[in-house]
Amino acid sequence: MLKVGEHAPEFELPDADMRMVRLGDYRDQSLVILYFYVRDNTPGCTTEAIEFSDREEDFAKAGCTVLGVSRDDCIRHSEFRDKYGITVRLLADRESQVCRLYDVLQNREVDGVMRESVQRSTFVIDKAGVIRYAVYGVTAKGHAEELLEWVKGL
Repeated sequence: MLKVGEHAPEFELPDADMRMVRLGDYRDQSLVILYFYVRDNTPGCTTEAIEFSDREEDFAKAGCTVLGVSRDDCIRHSEFRDKYGITVRLLADRESQVCRLYDVLQNREVDGVMRESVQRSTFVIDKAGVIRYAVYGVTAKGHAEELLEWVKGL
């Protein structure tokens, strides 16, 4: 697991519009709220994405950019975004490379079979690329609001 004080692993992933997003693009620009979620169109993940989108302007005022990451592809992200009016950028980690870098994968039993799944997790990365906040096993509902209050306290 990544810890507060460590340098955030660098990455480059496509967003819902197939535009590449690099973590390094935000250095010296803004804090990055990087949240990992299981899958588009699931109840908890939808709630989380909507709550982050509803507070996106407040995060921006606090100097933050919000990025969501799942293993869905760009097309699915685009459909999810359009269906629910999601405004935060959703990044596609189809090969799970970034999920592995951030250590958010876990084995869970689903229908009697062990499967690798994303553990809902969030990181706040400062302008120097250092992790200032890291939490694994997030509860979706209310998480964006809690995180916004934490960021405002910086």
